[in-house]
Amino acid sequence: MIEAVGLTKRYGAKTAVHNLSFQVRPGTVTGFLGPNGSGKSTTMRMILGLDEPTSGRVTVGGHPFRELPNAPRQVGALLDAKAVHGGRSARNHLLSLAQLSGIPAGRVDEVLGVVGLQEVARHRSSGFSLGMGQRLGIAAALLGDPQVLLFDEPVNGLDPEGILWVRNLMKMLAAEGRTVFVSSHLMSEMALTAEHLIVIGRGQLLADMSVRDFIAANSAGFARVRTPQSDPLQREKLTSVLTEAGGQVMPEPDGALRVTGLALPRIADLAHDADVRLWELAPHQASLEEAYMRMTQAAVDYRSTDDQLAGFAQPDVPGALPGGPLPGQPVVPQAPPQQGWYAPPPPRPGQPHPGVPGSTPGAAPGAAPDAMPGAVPGAAAGPVPGGPVPVAHNPYAAPVPAPADTAPRPGKSDDTSSDKSSDTSEDAR
Repeated sequence: MIEAVGLTKRYGAKTAVHNLSFQVRPGTVTGFLGPNGSGKSTTMRMILGLDEPTSGRVTVGGHPFRELPNAPRQVGALLDAKAVHGGRSARNHLLSLAQLSGIPAGRVDEVLGVVGLQEVARHRSSGFSLGMGQRLGIAAALLGDPQVLLFDEPVNGLDPEGILWVRNLMKMLAAEGRTVFVSSHLMSEMALTAEHLIVIGRGQLLADMSVRDFIAANSAGFARVRTPQSDPLQREKLTSVLTEAGGQVMPEPDGALRVTGLALPRIADLAHDADVRLWELAPHQASLEEAYMRMTQAAVDYRSTDDQLAGFAQPDVPGALPGGPLPGQPVVPQAPPQQGWYAPPPPRPGQPHPGVPGSTPGAAPGAAPDAMPGAVPGAAAGPVPGGPVPVAHNPYAAPVPAPADTAPRPGKSDDTSSDKSSDTSEDAR
């Protein structure tokens, strides 16, 4: 079991992890989630003794990692799949690790077979693809047959078959009674792999609960209702009836209606009494991704200036926790949700982050400047009268160089020196 108590890590004036406490129990896959820069990698490095905590402690099996006898036989980890000498073959890399830990050489061939690299065991790792490097890193973590395993983005670079294999491997290891701690940004994969979640934001604990409870606590329930598209009058009639009954109705891009404040049987009865046909009436099943977005919306440091995903701005429902803290957990100040955005804009330079020692109490994280919503800074007001029609701007396209002016000027010779002198005199005028 992994246990952290009051774990804090500071790098100068920056607090990467602040008063973090949690437990990772054996027999289950525990997911470790959080935005970029939230302190996940720092926490894993402190678990493995690579970084010394500023305060607090973290233990593995009741002991700090550095005090574990023959730690590679008790803890296996994959933090960086590229941390391999490129001139060594896969087998020699694992063999060197085995010799340092007193592991029999026969175990090297076993783990190569487990990860599917037996056919390239004698190939240099410098020629491995990203997915092959991930498999080699997993083999190194399994080398000592440890009871505690930590993985940081284990499916990065793997194809669908490899992702399925990693998922089944994690579940198998947990079923054997091992402690499996997995950090990943793939919400869909975490929903299929993990049973328990630890979520942090800006170095603080946001949630420590099962996947099912996390989704239920951080998602707003609503009903999807759809009427015949060929008869828009029925949609308007249903909207009016549901609104008069106390429901909140919001149109969705695909033509359906999002209804909150009314139970499904009540919606069906109102539609029947109003003689409105329903083509769809279904409860919304929130995904882990939606719940995660709702929980961490105020803890994201890097955000696009044109990222209007209104689907994540769920309406508030009584009993739901829209990103708020759970009882007994630290309070993280959050900005009010904005329509059309799933998180507020990042803080302005020089503004302290919430929850970090030295910050101003009650300061809103990332107050937006006075600007029109959705406006792009520096955008032109429109085409110039009489000018060419502008084309759609592609921010990812390479800039097109201006065509060189190679045509000779009237009354000028083609001699280079004369062109230079004339250009100079014209510039002077």
